[in-house]
Amino acid sequence: MAEAKTQLTDRDPADFIASVEPQRKREEAERLDALFRKVTGKAPQMWGPSIIGYGEYRTTYDSGREVHWMRSGFSPRKAKHSLYLMGGYCDPQAGKRRDELLARLGKYATGKSCLYINKLADVDMDVLEQLVRNDWDGMARKYPD
Repeated sequence: MAEAKTQLTDRDPADFIASVEPQRKREEAERLDALFRKVTGKAPQMWGPSIIGYGEYRTTYDSGREVHWMRSGFSPRKAKHSLYLMGGYCDPQAGKRRDELLARLGKYATGKSCLYINKLADVDMDVLEQLVRNDWDGMARKYPD
């Protein structure tokens, strides 16, 4: 069975955040880290070279593929922040609430399980916190500890 490409590392998330450029992106990464810590109650861990994750879970897909991955997280990419919010896709209750929250968030784009934000000034931070909490709760229902 092939290993996932992105693995948990021992890199210090604070060191990674301190290296983020430009300064505005670094400051926003600090704000996102504080938000995720507040919502999840978890310390961050690095997944691969640039993803900051909170919590983790293991599951086995119907295909037999085993997955070890973060419950939630983000990456301060050069163009956009990528927020990994899988709970809204795997839990119907979280999915319904996710759609309601996205309608009030502000300027964003979505991918399969990512929320892309150019800069935090583009979004309502209270709604973003609700989105992260909704996702976290959905992951807890789908993948209880």
